[in-house]
Amino acid sequence: MCSIRVKSLLDDVVSEVAGEEVVRLAQVLKKNKNVSEFKLTTLLKQDINLTRNMLYKLYELNLVSFTRKKDKKKGWYIYYWTLNEKQFSHVRKELLKQRVDRLRERIDRERNSQFFLCPTKCVRLDFDQATEFSFKCPECNELLSIEDNAKKIQELDAQIQSLENELKPVPEKKKRVPAKKIVKSKKKKRC
Repeated sequence: MCSIRVKSLLDDVVSEVAGEEVVRLAQVLKKNKNVSEFKLTTLLKQDINLTRNMLYKLYELNLVSFTRKKDKKKGWYIYYWTLNEKQFSHVRKELLKQRVDRLRERIDRERNSQFFLCPTKCVRLDFDQATEFSFKCPECNELLSIEDNAKKIQELDAQIQSLENELKPVPEKKKRVPAKKIVKSKKKKRC
């Protein structure tokens, strides 16, 4: 049975906003707090400038923070970096919103335009592009045919729905308070 590696929130967000190569850096920062950029460079076995560029990418989105201390011997400032883990869910939410917006724009294009497809699937052109090429494929010179994009629109709608479901806040569970037992007291009959 093969195992599929599920990306963590950290891996997913970092790879999307800063690139796959920055994920290792973020993982090191997750395990350690207040790590100097020189130590990070040593741990990652890469150039200091490359490490700094990666850190700056994360800093722009407030995914990392730093403190700065002056080295008393050399007079240089040394930066100590820490991961802002609380910020990741916010950034993830913003990325999902951006995806939804892009998908909505694409759906609008799909609904409001006619597309023409090459029979060998070389190209897909909108009406204006197809007229430029006289409705012939610029790659193989085959005659283009109009595409029925209803299925594509349904797929895009499904993707939007899925992303919007991810964006919905998770309802908090109400704590159940156990009901108080009503104890009936038996009254003694007086004779």
